[in-house]
Amino acid sequence: MTSLNRRQIMGLAAGAGLASAFPGFTAYAQEKEIVIGGSIPLTGVFAFAGVAIEAGMSDYVKLTNEAGGIAGRKLRLAYEDTAYKVDTSVAVFNKLTTQNDIHLYYGDSTGFAKTINEELNRRGTILMAGASFGSELNNPEKYPFQFMAGPDYVEMFAILLEYIAKAQPGAKLVFVNSDTEFGRDPIEASVKRAKAMGLDVVAQIVTPPTAVDVSTEVLKLRRANPDFTIFHGYVLAPLPEFMSQAKQLGLKTKFMGTFWSMDNSLWANVGAPADGFMGVMPYRYYYDTAPDAPILDKIRKLRPTYQATGYMQGFLTAMLMGEAAKRTLAAGQELNGKTLKAALNSIKDFDTGGIIGVPISVPGNSVPVGRIYQFNAADKQMKPASDWISLKK
Repeated sequence: MTSLNRRQIMGLAAGAGLASAFPGFTAYAQEKEIVIGGSIPLTGVFAFAGVAIEAGMSDYVKLTNEAGGIAGRKLRLAYEDTAYKVDTSVAVFNKLTTQNDIHLYYGDSTGFAKTINEELNRRGTILMAGASFGSELNNPEKYPFQFMAGPDYVEMFAILLEYIAKAQPGAKLVFVNSDTEFGRDPIEASVKRAKAMGLDVVAQIVTPPTAVDVSTEVLKLRRANPDFTIFHGYVLAPLPEFMSQAKQLGLKTKFMGTFWSMDNSLWANVGAPADGFMGVMPYRYYYDTAPDAPILDKIRKLRPTYQATGYMQGFLTAMLMGEAAKRTLAAGQELNGKTLKAALNSIKDFDTGGIIGVPISVPGNSVPVGRIYQFNAADKQMKPASDWISLKK
């Protein structure tokens, strides 16, 4: 083999097949790159997020490779569309992990994360993150090889409650959630947390996930007359209709949401009803020109037009995967689920380049940090309404 030059080797690869011509060469070639696999929804109901997530991950890979890669190894993103269907996501996982030597993986949903977990535990070779912030996944014992690049849904509510308790001690709250697993996730725990913080949850309202007519629910909200109303389990609809009707009835409640309802472009065309809408966001927005956010300058050069919040989530997820791989290799260890997760959990006071405005740590399966933003309808922008709030002790 040593007598052949690179051109001859590539010629053999294209002809008879490199693996059969030179047993072991494929493994040698693969170890020179680090592959991030992905079950990503590029079509279907969650495509708006999947397209942004893929762009964020791809840009992190591009910037990292331009800087020399990780320990001299180039990154590669290998992914396929899942249309946000669990069975398709599993099929893509099996296909990609068969075709590639994958130790890092991105999943598209809570359902996929739960379904594939037994296989991850059996293999012990892959560290996985994804689009889900499901609180069930934030359990290192049950999900030892998974993480999320932000706070889970219960932690998102906790950040909102921290803000409310400081802004208006003893405030009255109403929780409004969709009748889905996603919608129900943080409600029970957050009712208990609110009570412990001296806040009063005076009503809980549940709607179908695709509700159009919310007039009955708005009347319930009027009777409760809360200081703050927190939505969860939705992206946009029926929030604008809810808020518009409530304002017509003279309600003074302040409306709030969680991550998937916080993309700036969602609200830009809603108009007056969106003014003042608040929520928790783990990351800075694309347009933020804070002096301590150099990575956003690089992102804007790569992508001159606005990038949705899913982009930041994808970029930071890939960044944390890359950092885990970097630390694992620096320690002279092989890449597998156990070493990568240990390296991930060694991250303390880490600078994200300004994607998050404070140094972050990964104590378990989440990054429990966020900030409250408020939509300004006149400027059509989400703007900071609080400092960064960290739940770590």
